[in-house]
Amino acid sequence: MMQKGWTNRLVIRAISITLVIGFLILEGCTPPPPQNTQDACAIFNEYPRWYWASLDSYRRWGIPVSVQLAIMRQESHFVGNAAPPRTTLFGFIPWKRPTTAYGYAQALNGTWRHYIVATGNTGADRDNFADASDFIGWYGYQAHQQLGISRNNAYELYLAYHEGIGGYKNKTFEQKPWLIGVARKVQSWANVYRNQIGRCKYQIAKPSFANMMIWKRLHI
Repeated sequence: MMQKGWTNRLVIRAISITLVIGFLILEGCTPPPPQNTQDACAIFNEYPRWYWASLDSYRRWGIPVSVQLAIMRQESHFVGNAAPPRTTLFGFIPWKRPTTAYGYAQALNGTWRHYIVATGNTGADRDNFADASDFIGWYGYQAHQQLGISRNNAYELYLAYHEGIGGYKNKTFEQKPWLIGVARKVQSWANVYRNQIGRCKYQIAKPSFANMMIWKRLHI
């Protein structure tokens, strides 16, 4: 009996160690993009914490969840570690990336540092959905405050997001017809997402505190 009890303890300990190792491996990893990015309800049913994180950003900055989602869809297609393709040297050697854009929100290094200083969110990561959502809300709020853009106007907000506050002031987007088309697409997706969220927001499960802590560490 003593030998059996000892064996059981060894098995339990081995399982615990395996789980801890697995958790450490997963920690910081970004989840795959949602299976259906055309349906906000499907996105949030797959990743409920994304809805509540987006809602927190909305409550803080006033940028609607649907607008955040539309901008993120355009910028990264919900790929947490998205980055511009590398350029090549001599046509075949992988070289530098054209910009420092990274993560769900495709935030540049300098803009991300500005966000951290301005908000005090010192632990923020660009490949963390909640942090990226808050960043988009913060940037949209700056555009609202400095440029007078309505916080519901996904079209104008995206132009400011892409060109920067100064670029928008100088109307640099007027020389980029392709960007005008992209901004219209962002507005269209914001409208679609808004209608979808209106139908399902009360059915999106609120995760437990324990799950919130786990998912935060896993960047889900």
